[in-house]
Amino acid sequence: MKFPQPIPVRQLAERFGAQLIGDDSLYAYGINEIHRVEPGDIVFSDAPKYFQKTLDSAASVILLNAPAPCPPGKAILVVSNPFEVYDTLVREYRPFEPCTAPISHRAQIHPTAILEPGVVVSAHVVIGAHSYIQANTYLGEYTIIGEHVCIGPNCIIGSDAFYFKKHADGSFQKWRSGGRVVIEDRVDIGAGCTINKGVSSDTVIGAGSKLDCQVHIGHDTVVGKNCLFAAQVGIGGETTIEDNVVLYGQVGVIQAVRIGQGAVVLAGSGVSKSLAGGKTYFGSPAEEVRLKYRELAALRSLPEWMRVQRTQTRDA
Repeated sequence: MKFPQPIPVRQLAERFGAQLIGDDSLYAYGINEIHRVEPGDIVFSDAPKYFQKTLDSAASVILLNAPAPCPPGKAILVVSNPFEVYDTLVREYRPFEPCTAPISHRAQIHPTAILEPGVVVSAHVVIGAHSYIQANTYLGEYTIIGEHVCIGPNCIIGSDAFYFKKHADGSFQKWRSGGRVVIEDRVDIGAGCTINKGVSSDTVIGAGSKLDCQVHIGHDTVVGKNCLFAAQVGIGGETTIEDNVVLYGQVGVIQAVRIGQGAVVLAGSGVSKSLAGGKTYFGSPAEEVRLKYRELAALRSLPEWMRVQRTQTRDA
């Protein structure tokens, strides 16, 4: 999430009563959680074991709850509760706006776009030329729809990220979802799909990609161009799927992995780690299909092998 105007780090330190370590001339240009952070961003950590990962990230301004050595060209703001500062900034620059009308007056809809009855368009949504939104679909705040996009009925695009801060007492606090959903040109989305917006960056569906019915895309996931997802595919948050990937029906993908360009994952598979591109995968956990089929063949022969072993042991 980018700020409308850069914020001087000294201003942030003064506002939140923070100890400022490092370069006090820096400006913060945006805010992001660790998985999608960019240069100029603010990021936070409140667990010492993750301090170094946060300091080594691309972020320029780091919120911590204890002093630490500051890398060159960065600034640390030491505050008692980094999450609260982070969430306060997101809520300030991306304030919640409840939907009070079927079509928000803050939305930008191209005159050639078609919206069927029951479509709800929230504030700051942009719908491009010749796009077609079918009945009873919901477009959450800040969703960006490109040109020649078709979204089927009963879809939820731009719902909040499933992302919670766990406290020491075991309770969960919801993060304000400051990200967006960006659907690029010529994307087709089937009926009943759900796409969560990012925590503080964008969930992206690349140009020319096609989603079947009842597909779920988690927060901050980036889907490349010309991908094809069959029905009931589910993708965890912060995942990156490169161009021309095919996921067949009921494939499940865990969070924060990468699937390489041109990979194919066969139906019913479970992706539990990053997969190289240009190969076909099957199984749970998904592995290259030829290896997986050899494993299955070996398993089928296991009872006969055990019978032979028992016979040889008895005869001995």
